[in-house]
Amino acid sequence: MKNRIVLLGPPASGKGTQASLLGAVFGIPHVSTGAIVREERAKGTAIGLEADSYASQGLLFPDELALRFIGHWLGSHSRFIFDGFPRTLGQATDLDSLLEAKALRLQTVYLLELPDDEVRSRMLGRLTCSSCGSVFNEKFHGISVEEPCPKCDGPLVRRQDDTLEALDHRLAQYHEFTKPIADNYEAAGLLKKVDVRFGRDAVFQLLYNDLREAA
Repeated sequence: MKNRIVLLGPPASGKGTQASLLGAVFGIPHVSTGAIVREERAKGTAIGLEADSYASQGLLFPDELALRFIGHWLGSHSRFIFDGFPRTLGQATDLDSLLEAKALRLQTVYLLELPDDEVRSRMLGRLTCSSCGSVFNEKFHGISVEEPCPKCDGPLVRRQDDTLEALDHRLAQYHEFTKPIADNYEAAGLLKKVDVRFGRDAVFQLLYNDLREAA
C-alpha cells in the first residue's frame, strides 16, 4: 500500500477534497500547508501570522517557511497525503531530503488537471467556513454566504485571496512553478495525471482504484 502521496493541481481542482476522502478510507493522515497555517493563525502564533500575510495577497509561501511547517509535522508522521505541497521545485527537493533523513521516500504523485476557465468559475463561487475550514461552492452546493456552515453552523466567508486579481496571480504562479515539479516527478516515474472535469466521485473512484491496485 502506498502511504506517502502528493496531490498537485491548480486552485479549485479538488486536492483537499480528494485528500480528505482518501485519508478517511485508507487511514492516511491528510495535511496541507493551508490547514497548518489556519491552525497556527487561530492560535495567534508568529509563524501563523507570517504565513497568513502571504496567503492574504495570493502569494506562495517562501520555501523556507513552508518547509518549517512540513518539517515540524514530519517529525511525528511517516505516512501522509500532502495536499498542494510541494509548490516549488525547491520545496520538492527539500521534501526529498526530509524524507531521506527518515529513511523514507515519496511513493506516488497525482497531478489533478483543470482548465483555467473552470478554475476561475469554481474559485469565484467558493465559500469557506471560518470555524471548521470546510470549503463549499455556491453553485455546486446551492449555498450562499448568508447561510451557516452545513457541517458546524459556523459563519461562511469569502477568502481574501478569492478575487479575480488574486486568482489570476495565483494561476500564473501555479503554471510557472508546478510544471518543473511535475516534470521532475514524471522523470522519477512517480507522476500520474488525472482530468478532474468528470467530477468529485469519478475522480475519487479512479484514485481509490489506483491505490488499491498498489496494495
